[in-house]
Amino acid sequence: MAAGSAFVLSLLAGPWMINNLQKFQCLETVEDHRVGSLDRSAKVGTPTMGGLLILFSTGLSVFLWAVPVNFYVLCAASTFLFMGGLGFWDDVLKLRRGRGLSSRIKFFWQGCWVVVFLLLLFKNPEHWARTQQLMLPFMKNPLIESMGWIGTFLFVGVVLVGASNAVNLTDGLDGLAVGCGATSVAAYLVMAYAASHFLFADYLQIPFVKGGGELAVFCGALLGGCLGFLWFNAHPAQMFMGDTGSLAIGGALAAVAILIKQELVLILIGGVFVLEALSVVLQVGCFKLSRRITGTGRRVFRRSPLHHHFEHLASEGISNVEVVKGRVGSENRIVIRFWILSLLFTLLGLLTLKVR
Repeated sequence: MAAGSAFVLSLLAGPWMINNLQKFQCLETVEDHRVGSLDRSAKVGTPTMGGLLILFSTGLSVFLWAVPVNFYVLCAASTFLFMGGLGFWDDVLKLRRGRGLSSRIKFFWQGCWVVVFLLLLFKNPEHWARTQQLMLPFMKNPLIESMGWIGTFLFVGVVLVGASNAVNLTDGLDGLAVGCGATSVAAYLVMAYAASHFLFADYLQIPFVKGGGELAVFCGALLGGCLGFLWFNAHPAQMFMGDTGSLAIGGALAAVAILIKQELVLILIGGVFVLEALSVVLQVGCFKLSRRITGTGRRVFRRSPLHHHFEHLASEGISNVEVVKGRVGSENRIVIRFWILSLLFTLLGLLTLKVR
């Protein structure tokens, strides 16, 4: 019901949201020159900050169907809204002055939220004891029983900050980030339900999280919100989510993973996001290192993140993936194949529940 409500709300509010974003001139103003000769001018003028639709539909659906005082829902929903608010701030600055928040400022505020998130967990001894554990996907018992305050802060910080920014980096093609995000959210919906059910948790040998079933409702609402937004974000996109949506989705995924102690599985379930983030790290690291050694910067990919690399291959006409009957394939082909990868990663991640 939460998923269905969020989806219907998105469909109903979507046209209104698009019209108002156009009315207030919340439009994409910069042509992306990172993709070679592909024509990106058509995307200029498309409404952005559409992530507000995901925040609205998901938030209202959670309010309607989840237990409002449930601790886990409060933690996940507050993270979702905070990251969405941070992304909204970044999007507004981009529209006003042509550039958003610096990476340092983003990391600072995300780090502040990590502290708040940990303080919320610290108030309950049971939650705090579980948060300090380090669980590996293929082990039924914790690898480390207690990482301590510093270790827990660093670990939770890497998960929260890494996930939110990885989804943000993936948001570069119509429907790419939200489609991959939907499959990841669906996987954590299943995991949250299993973790909250004593018999399932005992059979699968995963940490039992009493009351965590409400996280399945939260994930359902987010899944419906993502699919509803995809209705308008599919190529050719009627609106873009902006950092408002991408940071919110990544933050929500990380929060749920932390609360049910399935953080490291996120590396597998969010495999597409990990590949996109790694492509940026490798590109920047290789360029800086080679420039320091040889004086000439060398790149691993044509462009990063990874989806831009494949767009370059398509524009050059050298990819056997993108050339169809002598013509360069469409943006859709890249996006759909990334969706397929995301679905495969999701299935592999769910398999780790049984392999203990």
